[in-house]
Amino acid sequence: MERIMWLVLGGTALVAALRAAHSPRALVVGRWALGLLFVVFGAGVNAVYLAVDSGYYDDFAKPSPFAFVRDTWASLVLPDLWLYISLLVLGELVAGVLVLMGGRPAVAGLVALMAFHVGQLAFGGVLWVWAPLMLLTLGLMLRAERRALAARAWAGRPGEMARAA
Repeated sequence: MERIMWLVLGGTALVAALRAAHSPRALVVGRWALGLLFVVFGAGVNAVYLAVDSGYYDDFAKPSPFAFVRDTWASLVLPDLWLYISLLVLGELVAGVLVLMGGRPAVAGLVALMAFHVGQLAFGGVLWVWAPLMLLTLGLMLRAERRALAARAWAGRPGEMARAA
């Protein structure tokens, strides 16, 4: 179920991100899709897996082509799974809420999510498809969010806009 929702919300966010620079409605749709994706189907699902089936994480690093990623996962993360997955849940929750807030908080949340997805690339497998698509989506949303912030700033200073022209 959660994988279907990741695809639905990720696809919705990508389509919205493609239009967000020119459509305020698409920007809002993209925010909501990303916010739900990371709050409910990121943080929420990881919290449930941690509480119900912590074995879910045992093979997470197995597809990585990098031995140090597999070794670090096995020697550092798995022994302290509650700590690291709790940090993951907290990070996804905070980033998702920031994106939902819009404006400057959304910029911070989008940058954090971009860093998260760059880190996911080390794990290989399906993440080599998912993470680049999400990086594209997040980058487009970041550009649109920054443009919207700039437009609001210019709208608040009509005298300066006239002088700049």
